[in-house]
This record gives sequence, structure tokens and C-alpha cells, in this order.
Amino acid sequence: MVRIDSVTRRSAADRAGISAGDFLISVNGHPVNDRLDYDFRMAERTVELVLERAGERYSVTLKKREYADIGLGFSTFLMDGQRSCRNKCIFCFIDQNPPGLRESIYFKDDDTRMSFLSGSYVTLTNISDADIARIVEMKTSPINISVHTTDGELRVKMLKNPAAARVMEIMHTFAAANITMNCQIVLCRGINDGEALSRTMADLSLFFPQAASVSVVPAGLTKHREGLYPLEPFTPDECAAVIRQVESFAARCLKKHGSRIFFCADEFYVKAGLPLPPAEEYEDFPQLDNGVGKISSMEEEFAAALEKCESCGEGELSVATGTAAYDFIRSLADRVEVKFPKRKIRVYMIENRLFGESVTVAGLICGADLAEQLAGRELGERLLLPEVMLRHERDMFLDSMTPDELEERLGVPLEFVPDDGYEFVGAVTR
Repeated sequence: MVRIDSVTRRSAADRAGISAGDFLISVNGHPVNDRLDYDFRMAERTVELVLERAGERYSVTLKKREYADIGLGFSTFLMDGQRSCRNKCIFCFIDQNPPGLRESIYFKDDDTRMSFLSGSYVTLTNISDADIARIVEMKTSPINISVHTTDGELRVKMLKNPAAARVMEIMHTFAAANITMNCQIVLCRGINDGEALSRTMADLSLFFPQAASVSVVPAGLTKHREGLYPLEPFTPDECAAVIRQVESFAARCLKKHGSRIFFCADEFYVKAGLPLPPAEEYEDFPQLDNGVGKISSMEEEFAAALEKCESCGEGELSVATGTAAYDFIRSLADRVEVKFPKRKIRVYMIENRLFGESVTVAGLICGADLAEQLAGRELGERLLLPEVMLRHERDMFLDSMTPDELEERLGVPLEFVPDDGYEFVGAVTR
């Protein structure tokens, strides 16, 4: 049962007499408890709704187009509270956050519904048998799973949750129901690497094609790890060894299955000082949002966009990014300047002083670090920043500084650019 927060005027629900404040009990005889229930049951052309108003139940039957919205609004996207994580992972990034950031940064999401609806990764440790049955019935696919290791005992140690041992059992159920799974392995030095990683890759490859892709990413370690499990970052040589291990297994998968399945995060290549694979080796970029293939994808898009670009504005502008992407962004800027000599692009590397210099990605740079490190620099007519520095609403940085506040402190207009080669060319040539 969920409370209806609003009804769109002149919608099918409004014409049927449904009002804000009513409770939706069921659709076509099936209980409605959250967004997944609602969207799945409302897909039919004919829907019978059982509702409650002031303690009295009534029913409404509507005929509509398949998947058409009938005009009901709810107070939250999920129509229910979001489920938080029950683990105490030894590598949890949220446990390494400094104080003083916006409140939402400290929420640990582990909700299978959000995995389907927004692409987040879940550990499957707080999923019930009823949840599993519903996923199978509704075919809520794909689902993104933080596996880390297929060794049940080791996974319990890493997640500090006895429920972590069930991951292979649950994945077997999903695979049998033809649910597509994208997986990730957060690699911790000396914990789930080496032989443990080999076992995990071998186990997950057995689920192909249901286990469609697997990313291998290094654990993010900040300077705020007091009292936490002792973890050390991978050295450049160790990063290169991980790449060799994963690429070797992926090559065997390509020969056997027609897909590499396993992909290393860009961060491993950058830290190892090795060139990234060409775009075609990432297949259809299944793990792009997990930091896998972003550089190769953007370079491919950039090359195509720059070749087609026939004009460019003159004068100076600037770009700021994290240490991991600096050399790459500088190389793109150089290519623009070669083709359009009247355009000058200054690229600035921003060190992450909030989380520590070991955190190198642009998306975790805060407003204060930008303000401090760009103060007094030549910024030109505009300052371009990666869009990922802002939260989804595009209204503030991690430390709650707003774009307007940063503009005022630096005295230059800001422009936020997506991680997209076409968008980058458009921004720097405009």
C-alpha cells in the first residue's frame, strides 16, 4: 500500500475520481508496495485499481495504452524508503569520507530496486527470498552486482556480513531465469587479488552470457582511514601485473565465448603507465559508468568530432581536471590548438586535498580545492570543468559549494562538460 501524493489534472486518474491522499492497495489483484510493483503492474492495457480513502476501500477500472501513465504522483521516486547497506566492507569508500560534506554523501545504498532503475551496484546481502522471486517474475534485468570474490568465506571477511556467502547461489537463480548481470570486482591488494581473482573470474565466466560483463577496479583509498582495515594501494608494477592477469583471462574468454567479459578500470592503466586498449577492445563499453574504457571512448569521440569541426572561437580558455585525466586532457587540448592556432587552452591539474592525493579522479574534486588551486591563475574567458564534479542536480560540489560561489571566487564563467568527446570539442571550439 502506497500513499498517492498528487494527481495530474485531467489525467485518467483524475477523471476516475482518484484524489491526492488516497492509498493505492493493488493493481489487477497484485499488492503495490513500491515503484517496481507499480511500473510492472501498470504496464497492462486494462488495470483494476483497489484504493482506500478515509478507511473505506473502492475500486477503479481504467483502459489505456500499454505502459501509458495515468497521472498518479508519489512522494518519493521509489514510493518507499531506500534500503541502506548492512555490510561493513573493509574497502568502503563512504567510511573514508571526511566530515562536513553534504548529508547524502554518507548514505550507503544497497537497494536492488535502484540497481535496476538507476544502474547502481548492489551486494545482494540484504535481499530476501521474496525479493529474489519478484526479480525473477518481473525479469528486472539487468542487475548490477558487486561480487568482489566468489569465495564465500573470503566474501564474508571482506563484507563483514554472513549473508555475503550466498552470492553464487543467488546468481545461479538469476542466471537460470535469464536475468542479465553486470558485475564488479573491487580489488584489494593482498586480499582478493592473485589466485583469488583467478578463481573469481573462472567462476563468473561460467555464468556467461547472463553475466554479461565484469569490471575489475582498484579499491579507492583516501587519507581518512583511521581505525579502518589496513589496506595499501597497488604499486605501478602490481597494477601492470593485474592488467596482464585480467587481459590474459579475457583473451581466453574472447576465444571461447566471443566476448572478453572482463575489463580493467582505466585507473590501473594510468597508474601502471601503460597505454589503454583501443576503443574496439571494450566491445560495447558495458562498464563505462564504472570507469572502464572512459578514456578510450572519449578519445574516439574526440577524434571524430575534431575531424568534422570546421571553425573555432579565438582567445583563451581553461580546463581543470584531476591528476588521473590530466595528461589525456592536455593531449586533446594540444590537438585542438594544432588545428586552430588562434585558440589557447590552459589545462590545470587539481590535486585532491580533501580526500588525499591518492584519489585522482575528477568526480571527487570539491569546490574548495578548485577555488584554492585556481586562485590567481590565468583562466581566460571561460573555465571548463567535468560535469561529474557536481551532484545529479548540478547545483553543488561534494563540499556543498555551489557553481555560483565558485564563479564569484574565481571571477570567471564556469561551463560544465560531460565525459564525452563530442561535447568536449564543442565546448573548447565554441
